[in-house]
Amino acid sequence: MTIAWASFTPISAFLGGCLIGLAALLLMVFQGRIMGVSGIIGGLLGTASPAERGWRLAFLLGAVAGPIIWQMITKAPIIWQAVASGPQFYIAAFLVGLGTAIGSGCTSGHGISGLARLSPRSLIAVMTFMTSAVATVAIVNYI
Repeated sequence: MTIAWASFTPISAFLGGCLIGLAALLLMVFQGRIMGVSGIIGGLLGTASPAERGWRLAFLLGAVAGPIIWQMITKAPIIWQAVASGPQFYIAAFLVGLGTAIGSGCTSGHGISGLARLSPRSLIAVMTFMTSAVATVAIVNYI
């Protein structure tokens, strides 16, 4: 995989990062919750109250609708590429789920909300995520 530097748009990337931060802040202020996607989805699968399910569904709907709305406004295509298929996809999905269970959260919870709160546990988790990601890329691409 290569980075298409000619297609890199720093302004939209900056604005997207600001919106993610704003969403995390608003979720904390109005719901008292951390913006961690694995926890949000996990709460939907549990025995949450209707009010709990409502904000969780709204968050996930926004996460899916946001890029579609952005595409409609900017007329820019959404370009995606599957990075795994078949057994590799299911093994990767299992390992991600296992990691979020062991790490008590996912990259969004630790990396966005946890680091913003200066959580030492989140700093260690993010360093572990990044080290694992670099090691995985090295193993898959070079070995």
